Amino acid sequence: MESSNKTARQIWQDVKGNPNRAKFGFGRKAALINIDPQNAYTRVDEFKTAYETDPRQIEYINALSQRFRALKWPVVFTYVAYMASAEDAGVWGTRANTPDSLQNIKHGSRRAAFDDRVEVDRAKDVIYCKKMPSVFFETQLQSLLVWHQVDTIVVTGGSTSGCVRATVVDSLSHGYRTIVPEECVADKHESYHFANLTDMMLKYADVMNVNDVITWLDQQPQSHSPA
Repeated sequence: MESSNKTARQIWQDVKGNPNRAKFGFGRKAALINIDPQNAYTRVDEFKTAYETDPRQIEYINALSQRFRALKWPVVFTYVAYMASAEDAGVWGTRANTPDSLQNIKHGSRRAAFDDRVEVDRAKDVIYCKKMPSVFFETQLQSLLVWHQVDTIVVTGGSTSGCVRATVVDSLSHGYRTIVPEECVADKHESYHFANLTDMMLKYADVMNVNDVITWLDQQPQSHSPA
């Protein structure tokens, strides 16, 4: 195992700045997966479980969502919420039982609700309640992506080291080109955040500047098909 005196942020900057790093690139059609932009994870003014990395994260997520809708490409939002009994949290809900614990994000609660700043189109966007880290786990996501003939997935939300990473690994495992706009993902601590950006960039995804993703979207021809 290599050792280093560099911080996770410094290692990320080295990897990011490598001009020879091969990329997966974009394919022909993409889906946008916005992971858990709910109050429990975004409202740092209300909840101890919330985090913010880039203050414009939600603004960027809204901008991406608008462009995907204009292209008639899938926009997916997820949130986490559990039953009153928390039995649907399984073993993941057994490590702690405090008001801030994962399994105590209850259906209909303030913690489970999407952040008011997030622009969700409930008539057009697909919304999944997920119970585990990956958006692919026990949701209809894979069927949706097959129906839309998607070959590329753009992932936003949180946390970088948790649900984002789990979804990115599953995305690659399912054969999708996977894009992570750096400004659109967040975590509780910079060490976890930058270490996982590094690992995803080296193995599983292209971690890109959000403006480069927006530029690619703006270059795509408008779709006239219903799908």
